Amino acid sequence: MLTRVSNTLVRWFPALSLSVGILALLEPKCFLWFGSESISFGLGLIMLGMGMTLEAVDFVRVFRNPKIITLGLAAQYGIMPVAGWGISVLFDLPKEIALGLIMVSCCPGGTASNVVVYLAKGGVALSVALTLVSTFLAVFLTPSLVLLFAGQYVPVDPRGLFKSVVVIVLFPLIVGLVWNRFFSQSARKISSFSPIISVLFILLIVGYVISAKNDLILQHWGKLLLSVSCLHLLGFSFGYFLAKLFGMEELVRRTISIEVGMQNSGLGMALTSKHFSQFPLAPAPCAISAVFHCIMGSILACRWGQKKI
Repeated sequence: MLTRVSNTLVRWFPALSLSVGILALLEPKCFLWFGSESISFGLGLIMLGMGMTLEAVDFVRVFRNPKIITLGLAAQYGIMPVAGWGISVLFDLPKEIALGLIMVSCCPGGTASNVVVYLAKGGVALSVALTLVSTFLAVFLTPSLVLLFAGQYVPVDPRGLFKSVVVIVLFPLIVGLVWNRFFSQSARKISSFSPIISVLFILLIVGYVISAKNDLILQHWGKLLLSVSCLHLLGFSFGYFLAKLFGMEELVRRTISIEVGMQNSGLGMALTSKHFSQFPLAPAPCAISAVFHCIMGSILACRWGQKKI
């Protein structure tokens, strides 16, 4: 029963994200109760659940494919930050929108990508490995890249960002990993709820951010939608063609495309809300990103899932 509910929620996640986004714009009061302080807590729970699914074999798998992992990470932390910065300059975005767009472009791959890769008949094990490694590297790379690309727009405190990523991402992951190592039975029971918890918290975070920034989003909706859609379109496209350029097989191309195109928007929302509260519109691109990358990824999954490799 629990598995069925979990699979249903995950399968309908893009539609639910879109519905929550629309509801948050029309009826902001529905989500304002969630509160900004709950964003980091919710994301920490998601990371804890992810950690509980990890075993030593997952790390062994990473080192078995060093070339593919390196290519995926180079695309993740190379293509997306440059794309976020380039779009900001090209469209002459207001500094708050530029900050949010660059923030989400510097985040690691999102856990929803693993599900989309499965639906697209890509390499699920590779997807999990890429998400895992990019998440751990985010502790160092996300603050550094945000400073590099967003420092020209606003003052950036890389030390503060580093501390937040440690608390929100690294610490829960390690706790979950250790828990699974020594208390595997209870970890399996708890992690069975993690997909449901992940979906619900991401929906609440998206709903809250869009509700809290309702007026500003409606005021700048054109630039927000254009910039975010371009960012993810470039991520999906360049991820695929870069893998093709290096002679990777179709399964790997699909996987890297989805991993690069789908960011951990929840982390972006948490970091911008906490460290750039003086810029109220900054978390908006992250919230809209959470909706857009799921929709785009699902469209690709539907198309690729019907084709034989």
